[in-house]
Amino acid sequence: MVCAMFLFSAGDTLAKFLTDSFHPVQIIWFRQLGLFSGLILLLFLRGPGILRTQQPKLQITRGVLVVCSSLLFVYAVKYVALVDAVAASFVAPFFLTIAGALILKEKVGVRRWSAVVIGFIGALIVIRPGMGIIHPAAMLVVGAAAFYATRQVIGRVLADTDNTATTIAYTAITSSLLISLALPFFWELPSTWTQWIFLFAMAATAAVAEVMVIKALECAEAAVVAPIHYTLIIWGTIYGYFVFHQLPDFWTLLGSAIIVAAGLYTLQRSRQSP
Repeated sequence: MVCAMFLFSAGDTLAKFLTDSFHPVQIIWFRQLGLFSGLILLLFLRGPGILRTQQPKLQITRGVLVVCSSLLFVYAVKYVALVDAVAASFVAPFFLTIAGALILKEKVGVRRWSAVVIGFIGALIVIRPGMGIIHPAAMLVVGAAAFYATRQVIGRVLADTDNTATTIAYTAITSSLLISLALPFFWELPSTWTQWIFLFAMAATAAVAEVMVIKALECAEAAVVAPIHYTLIIWGTIYGYFVFHQLPDFWTLLGSAIIVAAGLYTLQRSRQSP
C-alpha cells in the first residue's frame, strides 16, 4: 500500500507537469490507458469470467464517477500546488462517512459526526476560501473527493454480489470508453519524446499502483491499510519540492494535521463498529 501511494503521487506529479502542454481529458485518457492495460492482463490471467456481474448499472455508474473525480483533480492541480491538492483530497473519508450514512444507512455516532465536522474545518484551513491565498480550483479537489467517496460506497454495495476483479474490470472498461469518446475534441499530438515518455510513465504508474492496492486489500483488511493513504502528503511534499519547488506553508500543514487526525479517528471508529 505504501508503494501504491508513492506511485499514485508520482502519477499526480506527472499529470501536473503535463497540464502545461495537454488538456486534462487527454491526460486522463493516458492514465486510464494504464488501468485498461491492467484489465487486459487480468483477462489473460483469469479469463472472461471476471466480466460476469449481477449489477451492471452500478458497475457502469462507478466507472463514470472515476472519470469525474479524475478530471476534477487534474483540472485542479493545473492551478494548485500538488501538496495543497493532496491535503484537500483527504476529505474523502468524511464524504465516505456521510455517503455511508445516507446510502447504506450505516449507523454513525456523535463522535464520528464530530470528526467529520473537524475534518472539514481542517480542509477550510488548507483551502482558505475567499482569502485569495489558494487558487479557487482547490474546491474542485473537494468535488473530486465527493465523487471518489460515492464510488467507494458503490464498491461496497457491489462487493455483496461481484468480486473485486469484476469491479476493476468494469471500471476500466467504462472509464476508458467514456474518456475515449471525448478525446478527439481535445487531442494534441505530443511533440517531443519527453512528452511521450511522461505520458506512458503516468499510465504505467497508475496501472501498477492500482494492482498494488488490490493486492494490499487481498492481504489485509481495508481498515488496516487505509491509514497509509495519508502518506500521500509526504510524497506530495517531496515531489512538490524537487519538481515544482513548492513547499506547504504553516496553515496547509496545520490543516493537513487536523484532517489526518480526524480521518484516523474516523477509521478507528469504523473498525470498532459491528
